[in-house]
Amino acid sequence: MDLLDKLESGKRLDFEDGVRLYDLDLFTLAKYADKRRKELYGNKSFFNINRHINPTNICKDICKFCAFSANRKNPNPYTMSHDEILAIVEDASKRGIKEVHIVSAHNDQAGIVWYMGIFRKIKEQFPHIHIKALTAAEVNFLAKEYGLKFEEIIDKMIENGVDSMPGGGAEIFDEEVRDYICKGKVSSQEWLRIHRLWHERGRKSNATMLFGHVEKREHRIDHMLRLRNLQDETGGFNCFIPLIYQKENNYLNVQNFVTGQEYLKTIAIARILLDNIPHIKAYWATSTLNLALVAQEFGADDLDGTIEREAIQSAAGAPSRNGVPLEEFVAFIKDSGFIPVERDSLYNEIKVW
Repeated sequence: MDLLDKLESGKRLDFEDGVRLYDLDLFTLAKYADKRRKELYGNKSFFNINRHINPTNICKDICKFCAFSANRKNPNPYTMSHDEILAIVEDASKRGIKEVHIVSAHNDQAGIVWYMGIFRKIKEQFPHIHIKALTAAEVNFLAKEYGLKFEEIIDKMIENGVDSMPGGGAEIFDEEVRDYICKGKVSSQEWLRIHRLWHERGRKSNATMLFGHVEKREHRIDHMLRLRNLQDETGGFNCFIPLIYQKENNYLNVQNFVTGQEYLKTIAIARILLDNIPHIKAYWATSTLNLALVAQEFGADDLDGTIEREAIQSAAGAPSRNGVPLEEFVAFIKDSGFIPVERDSLYNEIKVW
C-alpha cells in the first residue's frame, strides 16, 4: 500500500514507512498530524504549573552531550541540602504549583538515603504536590551503585512518595550512537525494562528522545517504534517528548544544528507513528517557546509547563533558565489560536483558561 494511502486510511505504519515520512513535505505531514491531534483533543493545548528542581550536578558519568554535570566545562559542582530543596518547594507551592520535577546527576557522593529522603520529606510536607522524579538513567545508576535490583529501587521510590517517572535518559536507543554520546550510561534495554517495571506497578511515565546531534533519521524512527512496542504491552506512557540537542558547553562539537523544519517534521512524525501514546509534548525548554507554539499545528498537544527554573537544558544554551510566568504562558497559547488547558501530572483537566 502507498504511504499516503496508509496515512489516509489510518493504517499503522512500520519502520520503512516511518523513514519515508521524512521525505514528505512539511505541510503534508502537518495535515495528517494535525488531523490526529484534533481527533484526540480538538483545539486544547495542555500545560501544568510545575517547578523543576535539579538537586545536584555532580555526576559519575561523562556524557559528551551534557553541559549540566560538573566537569571542566562547568567547574561549579553543587549538591543541595534537603532544607534548601524544601525551601524551594515551599516557595513554589505559594504560587500554586501542582508538580515538582526532580532530575539531577548521578552523584555517588550523595547516597541513596539522600535521594529517597528528598522525596519522603516533600510528600510529608506537601502531600498535594505530585512528585515526578528519577529518570531510568538515575534508577540504573542507583541500582548499580548499591548492588540492588531495579525492582528494589523502584519500590523504594514508591514507598518514599514518587508519583511518576520523567522520560529522561533515553537519548537515542541505538547502541552505537549511545556508545559514542553517553558511554557507560543506562543501555536502551535497561531503560525500557525500568519503565516496564514501573508500568507493571500501575504507575505512569513519560518518554523522551534526544535528537539533532550525531544520530540519523533512521535512529529516530527505531527509537519511536521501540517505545510504541512497549506501550502496546504496558500502556504506561503518558507522553512522548522529542528533545532538541543543545550545542553549547559540551563535547559533541556538532556543526549542523537541527533546523526548525526538522523539529516540526519530527513532532509530526511522532504524532503519526505513536498511535498508542496519548500526548506529544513540544518541550519549549529545548525548542524555544515560539517554535513549541508552532508545533501545536504539527501534532503537539502539550507544552510542558511554567517550569519556574531549569538548569540542565539552559546550561547548554537553551533560554529556559527562569521559566515563564503563568499569565504569559496562557496568553501565548491563546494568541497561537489554541485553548489553554491546565492539567495535572496525569493529564486530568484542572482548568480551561
